[in-house]
Amino acid sequence: MSNHSNAPGYVSLDENGRRVFRYQIIRFALLHAICLLAYFTGVSATDLILCGVLYLVRMFFITAGYHRYFSHRTFKLNRVMQFLFAFGAETSAQKGVLWWAAHHRHHHKHSDGPEDVHSVRHGGFLWAHMLWLFDPRWEGTDTDRVKDLTKYPEIVWIDKHWLLPPVALGAAVAMVFGWSGLIVGFFWSTILCWHVTYTINSLAHVWGSRRYETEDDSRNNFLLALLTLGEGWHNNHHHYQASANQGFFWWEIDISYYTLWFMSKIGLVSDLRRPPRHLVEGKPHPRVQLKTLRKEWEHMSKDYAAGVDQIRAQANERLMALSNTEGCEKSEDTKAVILTRTERAEAFLEELAIDLSVLGSEAETKLDQLQKRFSELKVQAEENLATLRNQLGQELDAYELTLSR
Repeated sequence: MSNHSNAPGYVSLDENGRRVFRYQIIRFALLHAICLLAYFTGVSATDLILCGVLYLVRMFFITAGYHRYFSHRTFKLNRVMQFLFAFGAETSAQKGVLWWAAHHRHHHKHSDGPEDVHSVRHGGFLWAHMLWLFDPRWEGTDTDRVKDLTKYPEIVWIDKHWLLPPVALGAAVAMVFGWSGLIVGFFWSTILCWHVTYTINSLAHVWGSRRYETEDDSRNNFLLALLTLGEGWHNNHHHYQASANQGFFWWEIDISYYTLWFMSKIGLVSDLRRPPRHLVEGKPHPRVQLKTLRKEWEHMSKDYAAGVDQIRAQANERLMALSNTEGCEKSEDTKAVILTRTERAEAFLEELAIDLSVLGSEAETKLDQLQKRFSELKVQAEENLATLRNQLGQELDAYELTLSR
């Protein structure tokens, strides 16, 4: 694969590159123009329903196949299901799964940096949205980035023949639903899948909210999450890429993950990876939190010991005062002296009890807080341990990905 250190954009291409770029745009525009043939074929309710169904099914395979499985390996598939996911993803005509995964991994390595393949920050909105696709420098596949996938010959084959799935789907639609079904059902849904997918590279880096301070411009966008079946929680994804779910909270709708979860219950997929709780909450690792709690415990113990020492010193002073008989004349009434000292002793004991009670109450409150936080950390640690046990196999894949980058 050629060196992509050049700045993104049409102006950075040589004359031959610009010629290829213009040809690709013309071909892309013609595919869009085919959709206008619906004027001649007509548009029926069946055609629109078919368009919606093909959009939703293929969008699932784009998000769950191209992205969450082949690019990030966030769950496991057997060889048959892996091939079916590749075939389903490629029916959207977004090139082969190896090409898609290699470029996406490059994007995450250089996200919104000068070498990012589709960065709004450096190339502009339209470049990030779709123009980068016409750049001949990105035509090939950097197989070094997808060594974990090239070991499967069937995946290499379907990647090489990536036009087969969309052509087969289009032919089947034409045979069953006729010309209007082909134009409206197949081509309309294909163009919709393209541009909705592209919005994650463009809109999701300029429009939305940022829960996590990532180094890129990724954002969470509810509308895009609905349109892409969950990909719109893009800031979440850039915060933790190894998760099968991109909606981290219950209100963040992630239809692709719901589908994967159901498929895992019937044995079609397995080992769905989820983000650790401390990452979702934006907190340090539990080990770091535990060190902090230990320091707080040490400070609390020292404060409590100092409070007890202070009360003990005050008690000794009061006892010395009570035992001091100076100032009491022999002519004083003995009963009155005893009564006075008894009252002073009772008042002292009452004050001492109050001081000890306040100190104990403060210590108990602090202890309860620490105990609660220790319990939360214990739960997090148990969850992390369970996740780790389920992900040991996938850690090898992640290691291979790291080496390939």
